[in-house]
Amino acid sequence: MTTSGYPTQHHAVLITGGGDGIGFGLARRYVERGDRVIVTGRREERLEAAAASVPGLETYANDIGSPEAREALAALIGSTMPDLDTIINNAGVQRRVPLASDDEPWSAARAEIEILLDGPIHLNRLLIPQLLDSGRDSLIVDVTSGGAYLPQTFAPVYSASKAALHSYTVNLRWALAETRIGVTELIPPAVATALAGERDRHGADVDEFCDTVFPLLDGSHDEAGFGFTASDTFRSLLDLQRELFEASTGPSTVARYREASA
Repeated sequence: MTTSGYPTQHHAVLITGGGDGIGFGLARRYVERGDRVIVTGRREERLEAAAASVPGLETYANDIGSPEAREALAALIGSTMPDLDTIINNAGVQRRVPLASDDEPWSAARAEIEILLDGPIHLNRLLIPQLLDSGRDSLIVDVTSGGAYLPQTFAPVYSASKAALHSYTVNLRWALAETRIGVTELIPPAVATALAGERDRHGADVDEFCDTVFPLLDGSHDEAGFGFTASDTFRSLLDLQRELFEASTGPSTVARYREASA
């Protein structure tokens, strides 16, 4: 882990997959605003480059696809960032392999699911008690994808994992509704990152995307999108889903999270 000295900060932020792309773009904006930020990633060289280009950015090499690594990350955050109030589950990988031609070992698909779905669910489970104990206003941001709503035939396992993460995020928001922890689903369209490899960058400009969505990560928005995922058509889909979800839950005896003092 690399660290630098910090003055009093407004927020304490953890971003997974923050060595480049969307995670790095958001991390830079948090640091420039005066927040303390730790980013994680699997590649040391990317983390070193990120820290070198953003003075004050902290990095921690960590494989979010590993249960043991997630537990180590949560322990580190508990000991070095006790004032954590923002979690951005951004780490991702995308195999562009159609179902009919997917002859890779199952371990490849399993690793994709572990990073995209297991990682956020497990890490949130590990860190939510810390957020509840703090008694502070906090925010969890789960990064899904337009592919969660419109399945991508060229990346079917990715799309399915993001669709599952969307479903989980809706339930997480409901489960935390009586606490001071907000939940935002960040829904990128195609953004020109190295998600699927350096040769497959395409989509919206990363900085334009981050400039647009960063102000929306203030705890007051259930979703934040860009381009098509911020369009009236897409918003209508979100609104319909929300209406149906709320109608289906109604009065419920299902347990919700409570503040530590509740």
